[in-house]
Amino acid sequence: MKLANSKTRYGAGPQLFHWLTALFVIIGWSIGQFGEYLGAYDRIGFFIHMMLGECVIALLILRLFWRAANPPPPMESTPFGFIVKAAAHFGHFALYALLIIVPLLGIIVQLKRGHALPVFGLFELSSPWPTDRPLARSILSVHYYLANTLIVLAGLHACAALAHHYLWRDRTLVRMLPGAR
Repeated sequence: MKLANSKTRYGAGPQLFHWLTALFVIIGWSIGQFGEYLGAYDRIGFFIHMMLGECVIALLILRLFWRAANPPPPMESTPFGFIVKAAAHFGHFALYALLIIVPLLGIIVQLKRGHALPVFGLFELSSPWPTDRPLARSILSVHYYLANTLIVLAGLHACAALAHHYLWRDRTLVRMLPGAR
């Protein structure tokens, strides 16, 4: 498989960015939702949650640079033409926006709580702001609702790919699957 995109499918690079991002978002969201059930491991779960958020930001930045240097293949045509194309563009924009906003809000919450931010587990970044726990709680609430919105949009994204594959029988899904012909 080629690393770069072709005119008909995504290359290994974009596929790796896509599927790692999906995996990290699902695991990070799951830990965020159900971390309280980790018991004695809740601190480890929270650390993993933060690392996954940082990885999502890093992957998104790499993905955007890759996309600028190596544009994706053109969209497949559908029976609904412009409507589906406009919905796809809006959906991708919203996903990208949430992929940066949700982790950034999580970082702000950590820093506004007065805690250091472990950056990829390599070093800690001290908060540049004074502690403000009420503000941190408010931002955490926004983080929570936007994370849920991200999961719903990602689910709609997956449903759209399945609709392309099973209803319209085009190559939209196949061209993002590793090893698919």
